Amino acid sequence: MADGMNANPHNPPKDLGDVAPPHNLDAEQAILGAMLYDNEVYHRLDVPLKAENFYDPVHGKIYEVLVSLIEKGRLADPITLHDHFARDGGLAEIGGSAYLAGLMENAGLSATAPEYARIVRDLSIRRELIRVAGEIAAEAVEGGEAGESASSQIEAAERKLFSLAEQGSANRGAKSFAHSVREAVEMAAEAYKSDGGLSGIATGFDELDRTLGGLHPSDLLILAGRPSMGKTALAVNIAFQVARHYRGEPDREGRIKPASGGRVLVYSLEMSGAQLALRIVSDASGVGGDRLRRGDLTPQEFGEVKQAAMDINSIPLHIDDTGGISIGALTAAARRLQRSEGLDMIVVDYLQLVTASNRRSDGRVQEVSEITQGLKAMAKELHVPVIALSQLSRQVENREDKRPQLSDLRESGSIEQDADVVMFVYREAYYVERAEPEAGTDKHFEWQEKMNRIRHRSEVIIGKNRHGPVRTCTLGFQPELTKFYNLEREDKYEIQH
Repeated sequence: MADGMNANPHNPPKDLGDVAPPHNLDAEQAILGAMLYDNEVYHRLDVPLKAENFYDPVHGKIYEVLVSLIEKGRLADPITLHDHFARDGGLAEIGGSAYLAGLMENAGLSATAPEYARIVRDLSIRRELIRVAGEIAAEAVEGGEAGESASSQIEAAERKLFSLAEQGSANRGAKSFAHSVREAVEMAAEAYKSDGGLSGIATGFDELDRTLGGLHPSDLLILAGRPSMGKTALAVNIAFQVARHYRGEPDREGRIKPASGGRVLVYSLEMSGAQLALRIVSDASGVGGDRLRRGDLTPQEFGEVKQAAMDINSIPLHIDDTGGISIGALTAAARRLQRSEGLDMIVVDYLQLVTASNRRSDGRVQEVSEITQGLKAMAKELHVPVIALSQLSRQVENREDKRPQLSDLRESGSIEQDADVVMFVYREAYYVERAEPEAGTDKHFEWQEKMNRIRHRSEVIIGKNRHGPVRTCTLGFQPELTKFYNLEREDKYEIQH
């Protein structure tokens, strides 16, 4: 048969039933022998290796005991392993003392042990890939019979493949307390070394950063507010600041990690990508967004807008304005971007416009619960902070003090429970401006004085903070640019009348 015939899409795939899964017993024996000969080899392995990575279960058992002895600071050699397996009654199962002695006699060189470990790990991932591919194929058949949609099956397949593709994720398992302590100390060390004392990504707003310690990987932050309070503006300001200050550097494994700032993905479910970009250009150029839309610019201002657009054109900020996106599709798209270009922060504007992956008739509260749980799971899986915007209920308007509180969140139970941080944007000027008394009266004079004091002031009320204090941060706000700023630099942004 001609080679071209093999490309026929109707030809059945190769049957792997009689083919042994990929493995290399020589490499497995070499790594075990090297560790028996020199226990320090274990500490020089640069890939995460676990007992289940070994194709031969006997090798997996030997490796597990080796690691247990070495991590306890005890000698691991054929004699101590013989003693261990003899006491456990498993000596015959691993081939007896002769097999242990043979491993050491045929040990690979210590210098080549990391390469053997990579071979064992790579082949383990290939075997897992074959298993996952089989599951995907079976679910495609069974799901079709059960009426499950193809798109939901694709999302499930992407989740499995992404998990497998992540370094060390396929066999991550439980971490020891010592491992978690090391991570905590490393986080504290990063905060200590940084100029601002932050262990997370800086938002660009000093008071907010001091309170939160920056934006931390795996955290879900809810940013809520009534319409026109500026929650989208604040989220976009943060996204722009983070992307604009991005500087990457390779880590010990050669992956690019942010030394400052970060790569940002914004899901804009209410505004188009062009509208959001217009806000960012307005922020960067200092020209009001309403004037940009009308084209009401002087030649000099138009030149400043063009220059600002060129300056920020290459920042790592991505906008996805797909409407009605499901939490599954949203997560899948974020995974793809992280794999292809890197991703350090996600903004979702706003969570009530995200749809649940499974459209059940359990009510809106249940649907929002699935969405917030999905956002938190995405933050943990991708190891990035996720800022999700949320609406507030109208009951705020019925109180004399209109500062929002946790109970004002729509479907507040699930949102409050899943979030690590809940923040509210509040601008008193919004309400005072709409209560303007008759001009020329004493009340109008008092009103004008108050407006002058609060016009450019806003509050970010931190109603929940899993990692620190609950307090209110004060920021400046420039309505013409829909831009928040640090009050310490208020003179820099003084509006000219």
